[in-house]
Amino acid sequence: MPYRIKVNGRERTVDVDGDTPLLWVLRDSLDLPGAKFGCGMAQCGACTVHVDGAPTRSCVTPIESVGKAAVVTIEAMSADPIGARLQDAWVNLDVPQCGYCQAGQIMSAAALLARNPNPSDDDIDAAMNGNLCRCATYLRIRQAIKHAARGGKAAS
Repeated sequence: MPYRIKVNGRERTVDVDGDTPLLWVLRDSLDLPGAKFGCGMAQCGACTVHVDGAPTRSCVTPIESVGKAAVVTIEAMSADPIGARLQDAWVNLDVPQCGYCQAGQIMSAAALLARNPNPSDDDIDAAMNGNLCRCATYLRIRQAIKHAARGGKAAS
């Protein structure tokens, strides 16, 4: 069945079953491979995208539930001021090791900074809870979020 979906500011049509997870629509039908498959149970965060600005686990979100909501993926983050600051911070602070979880980490961090531009450590920990990092770079992730929150400036 055809579904119309707005992804990264563009209307797209996909012909899939309604229960097809958004993750597979993005990766297989729309060639947007940034969101990763990790656990398939919404517990690791590797598949995180934004649906109307909210961080959403795309591995358990059926395409039929998206409706007219705007979907944003990691591929569009460089065009977003918050996303661009986060990506720069990730590079400048050498956050990734294997890199597998990083798209989901950045998507969750961007949603946090959009609603709370000056988060505390507790705010960051709460927002990032459920985004697992196999390499355990959690301290660098927190530093990068703070760095991006300061507009990319060093701590004073």
